[in-house]
Amino acid sequence: MSRRRPPSTTRSNLRLISGDGAAFAVMVGVGEANLVAFGLALGISQATAGLLATVPMVAGGALQLIAPWGVRRMGSHKRWCQLCVIGQSLSFAPLILAAFIGFIPTPLLFLTAAFYWASGMGAGPAWNTWVGTLIPERIRAPYFARRTRLTQASVFLGLMAGGIALERWTALGQRHLGFAMLFLLALLCRAISLVLVTRQTEPIPIAPTLRSVPLREMARKIRHGQDGRILLYLLGMQVAVQTAGPFFTPYMLEQLHFSYVQFVSIPAMAYVAKIAALPLLGRWAQRHGAVHLMTWGALGIVPLSALWVVADSFWYLLAVQIISGFCWGALELAVLLVFFETIHADERTSILTMFNFANTCAVIAGSLIGHAVLSGLGESPSAYLALFWGSAILRIVPLPLLRGIRELKGRSVPVATRTDALRPSAGSIDRPLLPSLPAEPPLQEDSVSPGPTS
Repeated sequence: MSRRRPPSTTRSNLRLISGDGAAFAVMVGVGEANLVAFGLALGISQATAGLLATVPMVAGGALQLIAPWGVRRMGSHKRWCQLCVIGQSLSFAPLILAAFIGFIPTPLLFLTAAFYWASGMGAGPAWNTWVGTLIPERIRAPYFARRTRLTQASVFLGLMAGGIALERWTALGQRHLGFAMLFLLALLCRAISLVLVTRQTEPIPIAPTLRSVPLREMARKIRHGQDGRILLYLLGMQVAVQTAGPFFTPYMLEQLHFSYVQFVSIPAMAYVAKIAALPLLGRWAQRHGAVHLMTWGALGIVPLSALWVVADSFWYLLAVQIISGFCWGALELAVLLVFFETIHADERTSILTMFNFANTCAVIAGSLIGHAVLSGLGESPSAYLALFWGSAILRIVPLPLLRGIRELKGRSVPVATRTDALRPSAGSIDRPLLPSLPAEPPLQEDSVSPGPTS
C-alpha cells in the first residue's frame, strides 16, 4: 500500500496524472488514429496498410514482457515510464519528416510504428504499479471514473479535430502538410506528458507486493476449470475479428472514397456508442452476471463485419457503428469484470502482461490472413466482400467454447480504462487501469481470465 503523504502532494499527483491522461488521449486522437491513413496517402497498398495497424504491435507486446526487468535495472517504475514516454514522443519525428518530404520507405514506416507501440505498451505494467502507490485506495474509484471521462472526451476531440484539419489541408492541396501538423501536435502532447510524469512523486520506487506468475503455473491454472476455454475463445475471436478489422480504414478511404471527416466519424461513432452504453451494460452485468453479458456480446459481434457490405452509405455505416459500439462494449466490459472477479491484485499485472502478448499474436495472425486474402483477390470490392463475410463466419467458430461457462457471482464495479488506439471495427482498443480495481476480488476461485480485447 502507499505511504501517507501530505494532502497537497496527493492533490498535486492527482492533477498531474489527469493531465498526463488527457495529453496522451489527444495524442491518440490526432496521431495514432491517422497512421494508417498517412500510409495510404504516401502510396502503400491497401493490404499493406492493414498490416500497419497490427504487425507493429508485436513490439509492444514483447517489450511488456521485459518491462519488469527494465524496472529492476533502472531501480524505479517512474524512470522506466519516463524512458518509454520519451521514446513514444520521438516516434513521431520520422513521420513528421516523411510528411514534409512526401516519402518514407515502407520498412521504416513499420519500424517507426513498432517503436511507437513498444514505447507505449512497454510503459503499461510499470505505470499501473507506480500509480497504484500514489492514489489512496479510498478515492481510486471516483477519481479514475472522472479521469476516464476526461480522457474519453480528449480522444474524441483529438480525433474529430484531426479529421477536420486534414479535410481543410486536403482542400488546400496540402494533405501531407496536414499530416505533418497532426504528428507534430501528437509529439508535443506526449512531450507535455513527459513534463507531467516527471513532476509526479515516487514514494515506493519498487513495489514489493507484486508477484510474477510463472508460465508453468499459468498453464496449470488454464488447464483446470473454465478459464482455459474463456482464454481460447478470446484468442480465437481475436483472430477472426482481425482478418477484417485492420482493413476497414483502406476500405473507407480507397474503396468508398470517404472524406477525412467521414473517415474519423466512423470510429468516433462506435467509440461514443460504447461509452454511452457502459452504464446500461454495467447494470445488466450486475443483474445477470458478467458471463451472461459476455455471451450476448460474443453473439452480437458475429455479424458486424458482414453488415459493412450490405450498403456503402455513410449514414448507414454510422448506424452500424452504434450497434458495434454497444456489442463491443458488452464484450469488453464483461471480460474486464471476469478479470477483476477472479484474479488477486498482486497477480494482475503479470497475468495481464502475458495475456496482452498472446492477444497481440492473435491480432497479427488474423491480420496476416486478411492480408493474404486481400492480396490474393486483388484489393477489389469483391475481395472486401469475401474478407468481411469471411470474418463474420469465422467469429462463429470459437463460440462453442463459451457453452457451460459458470456464472461468476460477484459484485459489478466500474472499471476505468485507457484508450490506446482507435479502430473503425471496434471503436477503440482499451486497456484496464489496474489501480482503479479494488485490492481483492470478490471471488476466491483459482482462476485466470485476461484483460480487454480490441
